[in-house]
Amino acid sequence: MDIIRLKSVFKQMIWGGSRMIGEFGYDIPGDDTGECWAVSAHKNGDCEIEGGEFDGMKLSELWETRQDVFGNAGQILKDRLRAEGIEADGLPVFPLLTKIIDARQDLSIQVHPDDAYAMAHENGSLGKTECWYVLDAEPGTTIVIGHNAKTREELADMIENGRWGEFIREIPVHKGDFFQIYPGTLHAIKGGTMILETQQNSDITYRVYDYGRLQNGKPRQLHIRQSIDVIKVPFTGSEASDKGRPMSAPEGCGSSCTPLVHCKYYNVRRLDIDGKDSYIQDEPFLICSVIGGEGRITRTGETDGEVIRKGDHFILPAGFGGFTLEGGMRLICSSI
Repeated sequence: MDIIRLKSVFKQMIWGGSRMIGEFGYDIPGDDTGECWAVSAHKNGDCEIEGGEFDGMKLSELWETRQDVFGNAGQILKDRLRAEGIEADGLPVFPLLTKIIDARQDLSIQVHPDDAYAMAHENGSLGKTECWYVLDAEPGTTIVIGHNAKTREELADMIENGRWGEFIREIPVHKGDFFQIYPGTLHAIKGGTMILETQQNSDITYRVYDYGRLQNGKPRQLHIRQSIDVIKVPFTGSEASDKGRPMSAPEGCGSSCTPLVHCKYYNVRRLDIDGKDSYIQDEPFLICSVIGGEGRITRTGETDGEVIRKGDHFILPAGFGGFTLEGGMRLICSSI
């Protein structure tokens, strides 16, 4: 099978900006565009396939009707859920979602549930583990990761009485940083930051604090009870890391591969191409996002490859085999 290219879905947000035009040349819907759902089969932003055998299909439809494209990914996801004590009825949803986030203003202080809580309280949804590769950050920018409450009682008191200065932890953020955010971790991307996010296929976010701002004349919904339920106390730092859990380079990864994180939900790596390097795609599928430069991808045994450039997102299907990347570019790739 050929590479599977996808059309992005864009989301306008109260905190969004317009940088995706200049950075990636995207045709965004407005100057408050906060999110590009670049590889998504979620019902709230289902990407359409562009070109090739599956042209015009939604990614969710391809997942549901052509499991051969994704190898044994469905079974891997079922086995993982079963190991967590969760029995999935039928085929689980496509496991991953890739976004670009442009934060012109601060996002809400928020937290995500794990699979068990989301399955029980959010109509069978997956939980949300995510990781961030920082594409850009203005000088002096910080992000929120973690909190200072020592007990759940203190946590509830700090939230309910708005003791935000005592409660949240902020750390500096720079271009090229990488953060792994596990469920139960209080966090917030702040204004002046652009990231590429790899996450579980979930859209469940619990807002703890939103700075009192209004949308359409009304405060946005907060989720205080759910947040107190799922925030891990105390914050130890193991719930979030600027390095994640670095993995050893998989076989066929190539000399230009930098592993970023390996966890039970995904493997993420960065590829830095300066010339030519060869790889083997022997995983259930491989999501690729070109975040800098341009070049060409050519399958082993073929002479004519395809041009890929900054802003492109595509999937290499199961059984794709060997391929060469040539040019000057940087990619973030993920798999399960």
